[in-house]
Amino acid sequence: MQPRAPFWLRHIKTILVIILFFKIGGYFSITDVKAITQVYKIITRVGMSGMTIYILWQLRKMGCLNMFHLSNTLHLWFYSIYLLIGFISFTWSTDPGYSVLQWSMTFESFVFVYLFFQVIYTVNYFFPEKYIDIIDLFMKASFPIILIFILGSFILPDYFYREMRGGEETRLGGWIMNPNELGMLASILGAMSYIQISKYIGWRKVWPILALVGALIILMLTSSRSSLIGFLLILGILVLRSENKKLKIGLILTMLLIAPIAVKEVIFKEDGGVEEVLSMTGRLPFWEALLKEGIIKEPFFGYGFMRINYTDYFQGLNTYPGKMTHNTFMQVLMNLGFVGLFIALLNFVLTIKLFVRRPNHTYRPFFIALFIPIVINSFTEFGIYGEANYGILFWQILIFIFLFEEKKNLTSKEKIKMTFFQNKYQELKF
Repeated sequence: MQPRAPFWLRHIKTILVIILFFKIGGYFSITDVKAITQVYKIITRVGMSGMTIYILWQLRKMGCLNMFHLSNTLHLWFYSIYLLIGFISFTWSTDPGYSVLQWSMTFESFVFVYLFFQVIYTVNYFFPEKYIDIIDLFMKASFPIILIFILGSFILPDYFYREMRGGEETRLGGWIMNPNELGMLASILGAMSYIQISKYIGWRKVWPILALVGALIILMLTSSRSSLIGFLLILGILVLRSENKKLKIGLILTMLLIAPIAVKEVIFKEDGGVEEVLSMTGRLPFWEALLKEGIIKEPFFGYGFMRINYTDYFQGLNTYPGKMTHNTFMQVLMNLGFVGLFIALLNFVLTIKLFVRRPNHTYRPFFIALFIPIVINSFTEFGIYGEANYGILFWQILIFIFLFEEKKNLTSKEKIKMTFFQNKYQELKF
């Protein structure tokens, strides 16, 4: 009689979707009560890391060896150095407690991503019947979040919408999530959905089509320029890569139809217009002040991890006060100086280089769909080297995604363990 797989293994795909759903959701603020929000974020983020560790432990307990090693790790080393400098900066930070908190969250997600990939690669290697498609995983984890915001916009508009410009403009996101960050997630979901539409046939297309429609609704309701531009750019790249002519024609026609509406309603808004777009909604004067009045005081190592001034806010002579720079590269310059910026840029460039060197890798479309939105978002918001946000989590995923390579030679001990596993679980019933 065939042995039956344990419950958690039979439903491993669903469990990983749930873990990723709560991991992303852990960056949202569910209430304006700070203590409750902090407890929620700790439980969701650390709890999901704990669940990942438990699953990996169960896999190892079954006899699933670590059949992969990390290769081409130069960009990973530079990211590790970036984290190390951030850790050392506690000694000169203008607010050590805040730096410790931000660094801890960044490091925790870094560890989570490594363990999460260990689970995915292990399951795919030892149990191909339960193969985990990472694009499908992302789509199914992100869509419920987007759906919650769409439903919330109708059921609890006061909670899910945020008033801006003195109440003249409302944007979906509320105080739960920055509208631009929510828009970024929608553009990622839209890209992932498009990829899945081109892969699926028949009724299986329904889920990604619904996800794509949901993503487009969120992009319009958040009025996020950067997210819309990112989404259209991804679609353009993916359409050009596609071999499906009907899909190409359909998407090109759709983009031509929605482009005029998007330009009028999202990019050139009535109250902002061209002048606001050209000034990056006031960000350019702020960045200029950061360079002329801020970094010159602490040029080499900055003000400490995620600190941009001696006080909580930086205000130039002719700018608004800001707690963060609205540009991830400017952020790392301010908190770790030119030394930290140099290390971060090396990590950034080498990550792209590794992608270029993988022309036929299965995960190339996934990389494109994730990379473009988070990088565009990084030029105007928290970004990949900024304060805790899921853009950091996504960047860490891109750092690890091409690193795992199958071991070619096993030791005698590993061969014995592999034989034991095959004898015991080769005929496992799912």
